[in-house]
Amino acid sequence: MSQPATWTVPEHVPEDRVVDFDFMHPPGAESDVHAAWKALHRGPDIVWSPYNGGHWIATRAEDIETIQKDNLRFSHARVTIPRSDDVTLVPLELDPPEHTAYRTLITPSFLPQAIASMESDVRALTIELIEGFKNKGECEFVGEFAKMLPIVIFLRLVDLPQEDRLHLLEMAELSVRGDLEERQRSQGMLMGYIGKWVQERASNPGNDLISLIVNAKIDGQPISPERMFGMMIVVLFGGLDTVAAMMSFICRFLAEHPAERRRLAEEPELILTAVDELIRRHGVTNTARVVVEDIEFKGVQLKKGDQIQVPNALFGLDERRFANPMEIDLARKPVVHAAFGNGAHRCPGSFLARTEIKVFLQEWLKRIPEFEIKAGEQPRCASGMVNGMLYLPLQWKVA
Repeated sequence: MSQPATWTVPEHVPEDRVVDFDFMHPPGAESDVHAAWKALHRGPDIVWSPYNGGHWIATRAEDIETIQKDNLRFSHARVTIPRSDDVTLVPLELDPPEHTAYRTLITPSFLPQAIASMESDVRALTIELIEGFKNKGECEFVGEFAKMLPIVIFLRLVDLPQEDRLHLLEMAELSVRGDLEERQRSQGMLMGYIGKWVQERASNPGNDLISLIVNAKIDGQPISPERMFGMMIVVLFGGLDTVAAMMSFICRFLAEHPAERRRLAEEPELILTAVDELIRRHGVTNTARVVVEDIEFKGVQLKKGDQIQVPNALFGLDERRFANPMEIDLARKPVVHAAFGNGAHRCPGSFLARTEIKVFLQEWLKRIPEFEIKAGEQPRCASGMVNGMLYLPLQWKVA
């Protein structure tokens, strides 16, 4: 292992825990980002990456679950790497009990009964998008479908103009896969965009999520501008890229595995139970926690202020938790994954995400049951705070 001149390793980090692994650019990520992360399972359970300011990485499901649930030792105070002190992402970067009041504010909008009323809209849009390119015999799945479905549904949820979707997608991409400078630029762009809507919803509130946040009170007091903006980042970006990424990884799997694809197409009732297995295999988020005080954990000394990354993808790829984790078993039960987090911070939008993926599978396989990667083309992936599929060209025969 060669050591770049930019590496700095703190004294409390044992030499045998240092890995040459930059999570923004792991070797092989462009072709298979999950296999690139899976390579960490060849080493110790807890490792140190000297890149991006230096941080620990928990690689095993048991430790990822422990850290996600233990806010007393592992705080959410800074979930991004490299750490940024500009904006607090609310409620994501708050710990209980402060976290609870802000989460309670937005949770009702994402409860199963609320999402059930939206499912017909999700289905109608899914069909519209598919029918728009079905007769062409090809599409670029990420741009023509995966990114379009969640953002159009979400813009309806927050009552923002549909024509703004490409601008918001650009900001979301910078936010989840950009470096520190790009993330800060994304936040500045969003601040400029959302400011007018905050003022408008304060004067003319509706039934949308932005109106709810703008006019809410926490402990009897209006939400501060800083906290309000932090909530807007989480609300606007939280469900866009993650759902698009999961959907794209799942679609690539089906394009490359005709037996499983045909089984789902021929037995559509399997989709309801297979969704979580497909999500388990294709986890996308790589958030971090902050060590609250000096502790010993899994044989290493963690110092107060250290960041430790908990990649949800590695939870689902751990053979200690799942037999043959790199394989998809459509009949696997139970599938208790961590793709949406665990504990108090479990993603409130998880039911909406599952609904969008379920409907996509139902309607796509009904209309395009046979498809493959376009001849002569290669899909492209990327790693970052959110693993993503950048390019997924598909083709099929038109009847």
